Amino acid sequence: MKKLIFTDNTELPVGTMYGIGQNYDKHAREMDSKLQRGEKIIFIKPSSSYVPDGGTLKLPSISNEVHHEVEVVVVIGKECQNVSKENAWDYIAGFGVGIDATLRDLQKYFKEKGLPWAIAKGFRTSAPISKIVPVGQFVKNKNDFEIELYINGELRQVGNTIDMIYSIEELIEYLSSIYDLEPGDIIFTGTPEGIGKLNSGDKLQAKLIDYINGNTYIDLNINVE
Repeated sequence: MKKLIFTDNTELPVGTMYGIGQNYDKHAREMDSKLQRGEKIIFIKPSSSYVPDGGTLKLPSISNEVHHEVEVVVVIGKECQNVSKENAWDYIAGFGVGIDATLRDLQKYFKEKGLPWAIAKGFRTSAPISKIVPVGQFVKNKNDFEIELYINGELRQVGNTIDMIYSIEELIEYLSSIYDLEPGDIIFTGTPEGIGKLNSGDKLQAKLIDYINGNTYIDLNINVE
């Protein structure tokens, strides 16, 4: 069983991963989104997609256009059902940074055909995630995380959770109204603009940063093969 490792050396089994599509305005425009306020894109990655810090993201032969999407990830700490956004923070075990790797060419093809695009999001190694920083190390209801992604040392994506269309608390409220969230479940909260193609041999470094003081909470280092 794959496990999430926390910075205090505690662990949780990797659960279901819930992805949020187009949760930043600029990325939505980048994707030529037609979504209206209140509409949400939700997708799921299996636990087999998980890759820990220092691991390898393997580009599948079925795609010629694998894109990077850096995101804040939220780990659920206890059973969560019909939770209000006001109480959502109490169900969080911790935060990290992750990469939602996406088979963009296949996603586009399936969308055009009106078919599900689970393969484009849930393939093996599509979810690299850093170690998880326990929630107790953060100010409650903090909403000024910065995320950055570097490829071969070059900054490719940067975003701030202040710019999210739906906050972390709103996402937990919405997901828990539909699903039974369990300890070890993970929410990929959406990516800022700047997505792009990955190539074999790339070295990725993603960072979760305290925007107020510039300190890095945790980083994620991944090889692409």
